[in-house]
Amino acid sequence: MKLVAADWLPYALPLKRPWQTCRGEFEQRQGRLLRLQSADDQTGWGDCAPLPEFGISEASATAFAEECAYLDLVAQKAGLPLNAWLSGEPPVTTLTVNRIFGPILKCSAEALAEAADAGFSVLKLKVGIAPVSDEITTLHQLAGALPTGLRLRLDANRAWNFADAQTFIAACAGLPIEGLEEPLAEPTPVLLQKLQSTAAFPLAIDESIHLLDAHFFRHPPVGRIVIKPARHGGLLASVELALRARASGIEVIVTSSLESACGLLACAHLAAAVAPDAAHGLTTADWFADDTGTTPAIVGSQLQLPSSPGLDFQVFNLETLAGRG
Repeated sequence: MKLVAADWLPYALPLKRPWQTCRGEFEQRQGRLLRLQSADDQTGWGDCAPLPEFGISEASATAFAEECAYLDLVAQKAGLPLNAWLSGEPPVTTLTVNRIFGPILKCSAEALAEAADAGFSVLKLKVGIAPVSDEITTLHQLAGALPTGLRLRLDANRAWNFADAQTFIAACAGLPIEGLEEPLAEPTPVLLQKLQSTAAFPLAIDESIHLLDAHFFRHPPVGRIVIKPARHGGLLASVELALRARASGIEVIVTSSLESACGLLACAHLAAAVAPDAAHGLTTADWFADDTGTTPAIVGSQLQLPSSPGLDFQVFNLETLAGRG
């Protein structure tokens, strides 16, 4: 494929409310879109949005954007939606997604009930921010008020030592917990396996990608991995990782890295290609007060994927976008 032009379009997008990470909060998301033009007048898009808190470096985010823009053009030329090109399977048009909340102590039973009424069945909460005993108390209060069929996905962001993680997991017995991400501040396969053996739900690693060696897949210490494609440098590397995980009996969840609409759409295509039946973390567009383009619609708990060839990212007015940077 012959490329005739390439340019970067920077952006700085305000959030509706602060995003909490293990390093604190931020209220704005910065990045840049890559636009590639092919000789046959097609446009490919990629999103570069580094975020050290998520383990996403400038280099890996740039590689993700460059590969995504190129694969967007390749899939367009093949006449296939990007997810179908990646998987070799028929196109996927809807994906189940979870609703994302912030810290557990700031969440109310009313908010969870509203999410259930909207059609969500998996709700994600941040833990590991307040004292363990306080979060356990709040968890039990929220779980007691949950509508039937609703489950909680929890993310500790590597907050706890082994004893605190063990205490928290024990307190989850009998509760509608769907999974717990990154419970240990210093995770090792041995410690994670000990915790997983006591939990009735899958533990997951997300940012602890240093654990993903051959031994990990031969003897999985947890039941789930979370894939952020920008962290792994692209969609193809993420597909390979997902295939290795699934072959080892490990569940795969895809989440965005709070990229703009362009990156979110790429993550959704990846999720549709590697785990179309899971509930993915792809509702981050709700956090943006402004965005780079049209975001995929969510009806109930179902994200609606475009069926046009390629990524099918619909950018907003380019002059306006340039002003946002």
